[in-house]
Amino acid sequence: MAVIVFALVAVFQALGLAAGGAAQADRRAQTRTEQALRREGDALVALADAALAGRADPAGLALDWRNDFFKAQPGTFVPFTLTFDETALASRRVLLYVRAERQPAPTAEKPRRTLPPAYETIFPVRLDRTLGRPARIMRGFAVPPGRYRVVVVLRETPDNPEEPMARRTSGALVRELDVPDFWTRELAISTVMLADRVEPLSAPVPTDELDEHPYVVGANRIHPARGTSFPRNRELVVVFLVYNPFVGIDKHFDVQVDYHLFRKDPGGAPPGGGPPDGPGPRRGERYVTRTNPQRFNPAMMGAGFDPLSGTPVLAGQGILLAAFEPGDYRLEITVTDLLSRKSLSRDVAFTVVG
Repeated sequence: MAVIVFALVAVFQALGLAAGGAAQADRRAQTRTEQALRREGDALVALADAALAGRADPAGLALDWRNDFFKAQPGTFVPFTLTFDETALASRRVLLYVRAERQPAPTAEKPRRTLPPAYETIFPVRLDRTLGRPARIMRGFAVPPGRYRVVVVLRETPDNPEEPMARRTSGALVRELDVPDFWTRELAISTVMLADRVEPLSAPVPTDELDEHPYVVGANRIHPARGTSFPRNRELVVVFLVYNPFVGIDKHFDVQVDYHLFRKDPGGAPPGGGPPDGPGPRRGERYVTRTNPQRFNPAMMGAGFDPLSGTPVLAGQGILLAAFEPGDYRLEITVTDLLSRKSLSRDVAFTVVG
């Protein structure tokens, strides 16, 4: 708890909201501010403990969660998005409390003592207006691979922590996560993300700021899509990271990515009708099309690109939807390491609306 209070004090001082400095030299004022921040931290921890015990407020702010998994140094990075109705909040400032607790394996003995959280912090957030759309907060945290119980609390707060608020709206949720291990040296990929776009940046984000910019990869910012339904005047953008390709002599590597599209057939068509050199449709699907295979090797990535340094291959595809009939679709992505002959496949479901 002391760590959380210290973090709150440091954060509010950085924002110019806590007492301190020549303008607020009165020690009593500083003490009052620190006491107010301690109450903020106590309230967040109490709400998290209640949610973990199954006592979350049923009338509280409804939070929607989605997360992805990236390889991190060390461990695994978990970028996540919280979506909620900001019209339920009176203040545009909120505190986001995140705690990840390591869970023992199903066959393991229960630890004899309570373990400290693998991750615990508070993010102060100022909400931007979203023009009638649900508000989104994107953050992330890194933990070792394993099973976790994650609790998230969102609570509104005044601009000045000493200001009284008649009512504080808050919400909490709990999620069980199986965090994968990308450090096995086996071919692997991150979560496949549907995105609005990928934005090139002039420079990478500093490592110590990535938890507040969780979808920045190198010098690119991924803008995740809000859902899985897309109008026909949009482009379907899929993005993912390829890890651990086999690297041979002179740092040579060679990865191919294939994309095949299938549409759910209401008539329940039997399997068949796919390309001779690719996957066929499953029952209740029909084959639509494929895109040109992508190759990732030194000739494409540049001689200076070194997968052994931990730099991932940023892969993705943009598909115009103008020619697609409205309906439900499945994109099958196959990643093949042409040197080791190992491959893996992932499915992405999406809907085209007219």
